[in-house]
Amino acid sequence: MKLDSLLKERFGDTDVGSEIYALAASIYPICRSITGDGVRKTLNHLREHIDLNVNEVRTGTRVFDWRVPREWNIRDAFIKNAAGEKVVDFNVCNLHVLNYSSPIHAKLSLAELKEHIFTLPEQPDLIPYRTSYYADRWGFCMAHDRLVELPEGLYEVFIDADLTDGYLSYGEYLHRGETREEFLLSAHVCHPALANDNCSGLALLTYLAKLLAGRKTHYSYRFLFAPGTIGAITWLARNEHLVGRIKHGLIISCVGDGGGPNYKRSRRGDAVIDRVMTHILQHAGPNSAVCDFVPYGYDERQYCSPGFNLPVGLFQRSRFGTFPEYHTSGDNLDFIKPEHLAESLRVVWAALNIVEGDCRPRGTKPKCEPQLGRRGLYSSLGGDKEAPANNMALLWVLNLADGVHSLLDMAERANLPFQVIADAARRLQEKELLEGLGMEPMQPIASHRRNQLAKAGHALSRAETAVGAKGQSIAKAGSSKRTPLAAAGS
Repeated sequence: MKLDSLLKERFGDTDVGSEIYALAASIYPICRSITGDGVRKTLNHLREHIDLNVNEVRTGTRVFDWRVPREWNIRDAFIKNAAGEKVVDFNVCNLHVLNYSSPIHAKLSLAELKEHIFTLPEQPDLIPYRTSYYADRWGFCMAHDRLVELPEGLYEVFIDADLTDGYLSYGEYLHRGETREEFLLSAHVCHPALANDNCSGLALLTYLAKLLAGRKTHYSYRFLFAPGTIGAITWLARNEHLVGRIKHGLIISCVGDGGGPNYKRSRRGDAVIDRVMTHILQHAGPNSAVCDFVPYGYDERQYCSPGFNLPVGLFQRSRFGTFPEYHTSGDNLDFIKPEHLAESLRVVWAALNIVEGDCRPRGTKPKCEPQLGRRGLYSSLGGDKEAPANNMALLWVLNLADGVHSLLDMAERANLPFQVIADAARRLQEKELLEGLGMEPMQPIASHRRNQLAKAGHALSRAETAVGAKGQSIAKAGSSKRTPLAAAGS
């Protein structure tokens, strides 16, 4: 079952996808790297939307086995042919320069120039994204089609950049909840003009932080916008005393395209966030997938290193490295879409809602089923597509509400979306048949009746039903059996 209704219920008719897209588009042109003014400019832009605290760590600072590198800044770069025409221009596309290039101003033959050119012969019309953070070199990136068109002759190469002692910058925003236990949400801020990887993640988390502002939550939510690898390492080195508070975590990247969605489990494999994301994606559609942890990818590698082993997974739409536009000029603003950004926000919001609302309730009448019909809880009206799923949710909650099983346990066992189970539990508590529910789910901006049951109800209504004791209709849908991820939502 898709989560199409959840965002509207939470945020009314606001076109959040377009708002997230506009924020991603506004930071897209900035030339970012792992240090430098591009990172600062990006963080300052996000600061216009949330109360972001920007931290600066000096070059040479020891962070575990690493040191903070020299700061890189670039002002201009080009390649000119013998006629003085620019055949490569950094100001047209900042991917044209090897990120972290040393400065140079020289005239070279075409053969000499080609030794410093990076292309993609298999994708000849795209400009690749390449870096050289920890090796002193210079270079340019260009479309292979353009390279093969270059005639013999002398070429002027110019990179106006510097590598100096400076600082590494990262941004933090903390939404304080009722407890000091934290949910970490992190996005890398180091890539230049790549829309999906990761302007989409930066924009989505900024918007999510805005949505949480002023809302009462159980957990505190720490938003981290840091350069990939070295940024996460630096944050962990400076905040080792805080990591014990992190109970859940998600790395957010590549959330604006139409693939997936995909989730990569934490190193633990069975952390609560792993169960939560698996449960959500199980009901998110046939293209969703969950994979096990591997020590390659984004900053989950650092948070899941054995010395920390934090419960942090990776959420994406298309998995990194699997889509043709990845790390090329094809990852532009045409590649990401507002509707995909909105859907990604739905998934992340659903995860927050589960960790906030999960609890272990206890039924007040555990000996045999209470009579639901006389309490107005049980629907016997034919033709109501929501009724079978509603009824099954009530029965599952009543059966498992023993103070041991959590709502998430119930949702997994019943193969129903968490929100369906949570709604059933609230209804039972209102009729004094249940006690011990936790916090109310994070309240919507606009109140709408959930239609999230529609598809699940339709699926159950197709099953044969039998009349049980006292006339309570029970679906014969194999509700305790899990649907494989590949077929979820079908």
